[in-house]
Amino acid sequence: VQLVESGGGSVQPGGSLRLSCTASGYTYSSYCWGWFHQAPGKEREAVAAIYTGGGSTFYDDSVKGRFTISLADGRDTVDLQMTDLKPEDTAMYYCAAQRLYPGVRWRMSEEFPYWGQGTQVTVS
Repeated sequence: VQLVESGGGSVQPGGSLRLSCTASGYTYSSYCWGWFHQAPGKEREAVAAIYTGGGSTFYDDSVKGRFTISLADGRDTVDLQMTDLKPEDTAMYYCAAQRLYPGVRWRMSEEFPYWGQGTQVTVS
């Protein structure tokens, strides 16, 4: 499975960005797609995830009401719409994928075997 992120950039506080992750090479009908971010000197943290099998979504409390994860383009693309961005959202954002329904383990990066290269988001 290959994942390619796009849509990062620089924005002022309160602004919006849409990140996209385009997937190829997958063979199963259902996947869990996740977005993680990592700020300099910090650990990688889960932001949001979506399971295509039933459409379940997961959000970190810090982004609830501001970020929306969704599927597009016949499920080959996963978007992360980010609004009301804050300086603390500044980080490298990574798209990830795994086959299974994650449940409470959706935050665990080690559960995701497939990763993109990342796209930088800067809010200042």
